[in-house]
Amino acid sequence: MRTAFVVLLLLVLTTLSPAPAGAADNGEWSVRPADSAITPRAAFELPTQPGTTLTDRAVVTNTTTAQLTFRLYVADAHNTERDGGLAVRGIEETQRGVGAWGKPEQETITVPARSAVTVGITLTVPRDASPGDHVGALVAVDTRVQPADGSHLGVQRGVGARIYLRVEGPQQPGLAVEDVRFTARSPQIPWTGTRDSTVAYTLHNTGNVKLAPEVSLRVGGMVVGGPGERRLANVPAELLAGQKVRLTETWAGAPFAGWGQVTVMASADAVRGSGTDGFLEVPWLFAVCLPLLAASWWLLRRRNRHEPPAAADAHTIKPTCGRSRFSTSSTHDRSTEVRGLDERGHGQGTA
Repeated sequence: MRTAFVVLLLLVLTTLSPAPAGAADNGEWSVRPADSAITPRAAFELPTQPGTTLTDRAVVTNTTTAQLTFRLYVADAHNTERDGGLAVRGIEETQRGVGAWGKPEQETITVPARSAVTVGITLTVPRDASPGDHVGALVAVDTRVQPADGSHLGVQRGVGARIYLRVEGPQQPGLAVEDVRFTARSPQIPWTGTRDSTVAYTLHNTGNVKLAPEVSLRVGGMVVGGPGERRLANVPAELLAGQKVRLTETWAGAPFAGWGQVTVMASADAVRGSGTDGFLEVPWLFAVCLPLLAASWWLLRRRNRHEPPAAADAHTIKPTCGRSRFSTSSTHDRSTEVRGLDERGHGQGTA
């Protein structure tokens, strides 16, 4: 039971190739649609109507030097919660969409070394199928159980070719950004050390068609450091209808001080969605210095406001306009003491 769980988990995470542009291939075997009369195909892309039965063919190629045996099944596809990558349900899981509608004409095939086998596939779309995109895969699982690296458990590997069914009807694209969370992790002393702030958000396809979203973020408010806008890289190449994924991205150049808001904006096929998270980030050095600077500024202004003007110099003579006027000194300003007259009539005394 423990081995089977690990086998199933690894299968779900590694089934589909990372991009729909090429055939699903892990270096030992591949699964792809049989070439049409017009052009090669990398995936099954089939328009259809409710109540329709479709038939197609797939080619399973063995590139190793030994024959390989595979179990074939059709599975529902979904976006993983971990990173939004495309994965499928395991062979023992309940299928609800394309996986329940499709069936290979052979459930087990053996492919000789360096050879290929063509197998048919039938897809029966129910009458009550909802309009829009339904995505799955034709999966070839190697029947061998191989040891996992550094573990006593065994694993099985699978490769799947995508199946895109578009059921006719109203197409209603929709995209939303939900639960934005900005977490600032900056050094306590600005411009020292590293910054590993993160932005987390949920990207939700609210419509009925698959989307190829582009996501960016914008910073508003009074902030120190960080660009005003940047594009996010860790975005799923395909977001299936009705799927939502939780994404987190490290932001080394985020603002390290200030207050404002971070807005995450998503767009795809002329639809838009956005979500916002506010933040207040004050490093301890700013928290200590700013009150001290504010107090110093307040005291300086208070001192300048209440200090009296300098007094005039007492020895300074202020000129007056107009004609000068002189006042004579009082008789008391100069006194003469006469003690008597000599015989010649000269007074004796001191003046």
